[in-house]
Amino acid sequence: MAIGVIGGSGLYGMKELRVRKTQRIKTPFGAPSDEYVFGRLNGKDVVFLPRHGRGHRILPSELNFRANIFGFKKIGVSRIISVSAVGSLKEEIHPGHIVFPDQFIDRTFARNSTFFGKGIVAHVSFADPVCKDLLKTTSEAAQRAGATVHTGGTYLNMEGPQFSTRAESRLYRSWGASVIGMTNLNEAKLAREAEICYVTIALSTDYDCWYEGEEEVSTAAILEVIRKNVEMSQKIIIEAVRDVGEGECPAGCHGMLANSILTDPKKIPAKTKRDLKPVIGKYIR
Repeated sequence: MAIGVIGGSGLYGMKELRVRKTQRIKTPFGAPSDEYVFGRLNGKDVVFLPRHGRGHRILPSELNFRANIFGFKKIGVSRIISVSAVGSLKEEIHPGHIVFPDQFIDRTFARNSTFFGKGIVAHVSFADPVCKDLLKTTSEAAQRAGATVHTGGTYLNMEGPQFSTRAESRLYRSWGASVIGMTNLNEAKLAREAEICYVTIALSTDYDCWYEGEEEVSTAAILEVIRKNVEMSQKIIIEAVRDVGEGECPAGCHGMLANSILTDPKKIPAKTKRDLKPVIGKYIR
């Protein structure tokens, strides 16, 4: 099974990656953000997807999260490494540091983050939203790559596209959140439903707007830090792919739907069964 990577198009610009093809994938939920880039890296099959499309043209609230994750499932991806920029909500997490969050807080309100509905009901466990096995592998890879790493913490997922007010930023800090971003929780929810291991590599770009004396977040400043982080992100991916396990996930991610589908199979519409076959096929026929 292949390893999926979601992030900016710069991630797959590494010389170590041997690109084999690009392909558009059709899904019951519409079109993914862009073509999937298939390649080989450190002897492993890897599939990249530019989250916001090439040229960064899709807003966080406009992202078709369901299509993106379903596309990975359809082509046989079993583990997803997600790379994204975040704002720091803790003084010790400096711009340029790497965070591997293991919890999320949902502050979105305009997104569909489930494959279910239309005649089928399922409730998956999401108490521990990140694959513990993949988290260990990627965080250790980041340390070997020379990054300043914070393992664990809470990612607060806001709606955006505007950044936080100072009052909101201070509120989120009072909740104990570590970083703030606009995309990864929705991916994590859908990856869990699709029984795909998921981990976030969060690249700290700024202190949001809570920090006394810190300038307000500007897109230009964030982009400058992101550019500096691209090389480090590539190093982490190269290191992580080498050690990512194959076969069944020891943390149980590949069996999360086993007791989660509540609907009587006889009552599920035929079209829903067909559409969701890559996700539910081993449980519902």
